[in-house]
This record gives sequence, structure tokens and C-alpha cells, in this order.
Amino acid sequence: MRTGSEPRSARSALRARMWLSVWGLVWAVAGTTAFALAGRPGWAIACGVLWLIITADLAMILRHIRQGPHYQPGPDIPPYRPPNQRS
Repeated sequence: MRTGSEPRSARSALRARMWLSVWGLVWAVAGTTAFALAGRPGWAIACGVLWLIITADLAMILRHIRQGPHYQPGPDIPPYRPPNQRS
């Protein structure tokens, strides 16, 4: 009884994305620190920007995990009806 366009077996890998983001966050912090100490401000800024992007992505991932099965549907959860489109 699926009405969406996604495959029936589609699942969200939010926990895997969370751990990959944590791994990237560790490397971005280490890169920012190492390049700042080595006197490479351009590379330190690039790693700092990456650090901010990873932090924002991690916050979104954690928010979706906390919202529960709406973003991680199981096979026993029926699809959500799309909102009414107003013209």
C-alpha cells in the first residue's frame, strides 16, 4: 500500500551518516588546528569552513534521528499522505 515514489525497501541510514559526520568533524578540527599551528592560514580557513558545514549537517542528522520514525520508516509504517497543494 505504498503511494510514494520511493522503492518499498528504501531506508534512511542516519546512524551511518552520523558516525561519518563525527569522523569528518574530528579530521576537520585536527586539520584546522594543524594548519593554524603550521602557519598556513588559507588551509586553516578552508578546514574551518568544512568544520562549520559538518557541524550543521550533524545537527540536522541528530534532529532527524530524534524525530523518530517519520524520517526512518519501517515496513510496518504506512506512507504519509502528501500535503494538499493549493494553487
